[in-house]
Amino acid sequence: MIEIRDERPSDVAAREMLLDTCFGPARFLKTSERLREGRLPAIGLSLVAELNGRVVGTVRLWHVEAGHARPALLLGPLAVDPLLQGHGLGSTLMWASIGRARALGHGAITLIGDAPYYARFGFYGALMDGLSMPGPFERSRLLGLNLRKGALDGAAGILSASGLLDEAAGLRTADERRRAA
Repeated sequence: MIEIRDERPSDVAAREMLLDTCFGPARFLKTSERLREGRLPAIGLSLVAELNGRVVGTVRLWHVEAGHARPALLLGPLAVDPLLQGHGLGSTLMWASIGRARALGHGAITLIGDAPYYARFGFYGALMDGLSMPGPFERSRLLGLNLRKGALDGAAGILSASGLLDEAAGLRTADERRRAA
């Protein structure tokens, strides 16, 4: 049976291997990675799916500002072991993360992703029309979800990183870049 639970420090290596498998080294080059780089995920919003002691899915949410002084979360990456894709595990992780974010009082979630896939969870692009990313991105893939009524309505500007800094990020980021090269 697959268990959805909070990510533990001991899951980091397995999560990184899963992300490497699903996205390869190009994942470090994405604009959304610039928003996560050097930051800790939002507290209580790093989830893993575990099957027989093995991490088979992951999702994290990160603090961002959606324009000027408008807190939101950035979802990503969402990844599922390729052998288990197509069985609803990604949806289970999405619903768990959305429910957890709502329960913790967050107002909105943003992401860069496949609009038809994320529409089933209530994400849509029109909510993000006034926002952009701090680097290259595909406009059709910038999506948002209001967890609280009106949280992103009328938001304008650039998504920017916020939240707690990861003191070990400098070391880890340099190592990740070497691995990706």
